[in-house]
Amino acid sequence: MKKPLTEGMMAPDFSLPSDQDGPLGLSDMKGEKVVLYFYPKDNTSG
Repeated sequence: MKKPLTEGMMAPDFSLPSDQDGPLGLSDMKGEKVVLYFYPKDNTSG
């Protein structure tokens, strides 16, 4: 099990599907300000 992130830690690189051409990785945004917002799937208890 990996350690959870804490404030000030660097986020690990990951990629997600994009509405552009192919996936978009966190490393693709290096040097940019990035806001990550996660929310539970609609109509679930999550």
